[in-house]
Amino acid sequence: SSSRSLPDAAQQSLIPHHQFSWCLRKEAALHVRKDFHPRVTCACQEHRTGTVGFKISKVIVVGDLSVGKTCLINRFCKDTFDKNYKATIGVDFEMERFEVLGVPFSLQLWDTAGQERFKCIASTYYRGAQAIIIVFNLNDVASLEHTKQWLADALKENDPSSVLLFLVGSKKDLSTSAQYTLMEKDALKVAQEIKAEYWAVSSLTGENVREFFFRVAALTFEANVLAELEKSGARRIGDIVRINSDDSNLYLTASKKKPTCCP
Repeated sequence: SSSRSLPDAAQQSLIPHHQFSWCLRKEAALHVRKDFHPRVTCACQEHRTGTVGFKISKVIVVGDLSVGKTCLINRFCKDTFDKNYKATIGVDFEMERFEVLGVPFSLQLWDTAGQERFKCIASTYYRGAQAIIIVFNLNDVASLEHTKQWLADALKENDPSSVLLFLVGSKKDLSTSAQYTLMEKDALKVAQEIKAEYWAVSSLTGENVREFFFRVAALTFEANVLAELEKSGARRIGDIVRINSDDSNLYLTASKKKPTCCP
């Protein structure tokens, strides 16, 4: 596992540190805002992100056999591409560390087997996912059609309202421009139906791979911080709880200084 700064102006001059990585297509994006939610930016500036920096967010990668799930993860985590195909047996995972808005953040990427005989084993690892990446081969229409079933199986183990979905077309390098245009049209339709963000990548050339995972990390991080802020309710994260006090206000802000942003 390695550590990456996400995104950092010094490393990526095109993406200021307060902004998301770009989405591939606005027609099928989880949202098209350029910036992080103001409450998230503010919480990070004031070091009020609670346990987010200590948590590991689980991301599961599902899809048909040989669509390129392992190659996608390996291209991002190890910057390698193995031309010799080896089917994943059961499950495997990689840990990737990021820094988002100055806060450390870890993603655990679970690579699951696409073979029918391993489906039972793999599905036991679906639970507790914060993001689901459904991969299909841009040169195989059947693999796109099967994505809905893969998603249905993964959602049996997760809360559909709180999980982020990504539909990823792989092996873009094998498509001609005309073939890709046709396939993208169908893929965008599926992405809109299942409410997923659409991406097209090539693990061979590396096209869009880094950008895609930075996007996954940014959106997952934002969802985590917002959930943490929600959970804290009336109490601010970082506040000190007064015990044995007659004061009706149980919560005493550690800093006397009033926050400069966000309610």
